[in-house]
Amino acid sequence: MELWHALNRGVDGRDLFMEDHDYLRFIHDLYEFNDTTLADSNVGYRFKSRDIVSPYIKKERLVEIHGWCLMKNHYHLLLSELVEGGLSLFLRKLNVGYAKSFNEKYERVGTLFQSRTKKILIENEAHFNYILHYIHLNPLDYLAGAEEWRERNHAGITSAKKALDHLEGYRWSSYLDYVGKKNFPSVLTTSFFKDALGDYFRSLSDYLSDAEADLDQLRLER
Repeated sequence: MELWHALNRGVDGRDLFMEDHDYLRFIHDLYEFNDTTLADSNVGYRFKSRDIVSPYIKKERLVEIHGWCLMKNHYHLLLSELVEGGLSLFLRKLNVGYAKSFNEKYERVGTLFQSRTKKILIENEAHFNYILHYIHLNPLDYLAGAEEWRERNHAGITSAKKALDHLEGYRWSSYLDYVGKKNFPSVLTTSFFKDALGDYFRSLSDYLSDAEADLDQLRLER
């Protein structure tokens, strides 16, 4: 199985999501367009509580979605292909479908996304062990004092607890489903990474705690 990190941004850095309904629309599209058949643009939302449900429709999926995160002006997806050509077809359907609904809603024309979706193959163990954490940590961009979380040995994580609390309060990613808090499980396959990483909350907690300790050590050495 090949695992791919797919990401795209709004054109000229513009926001892709203006309100909660837009995030929900995109999540709906993650479910709706993950099908070998043509999507019906007239199909309505199928939300029950926080999840998307479609009990009467049989789907032949194009990809497995192993992780995802939606940020104001970009998205991250962690995907594996189920049918030949499924990855490219899914991303094309997703981008075109969401852009169409967004443009209709906000009465705009033209390109919504910056370019074709970037796809990065996960090729080694170190990348594999980190990629799901990386996707789920993106919302730390919105946590005051944690914006430089990617620079682990420079600014990094000053408080693992604050970081985890922030992630728990961020609805627009697959993190909650990975830690047993039902959010949008119908779009997601968690078994692959749970088998590899074990208790996901502990795995991410350990990573953040190690990052916090690294920063503390760096401060002592200065």
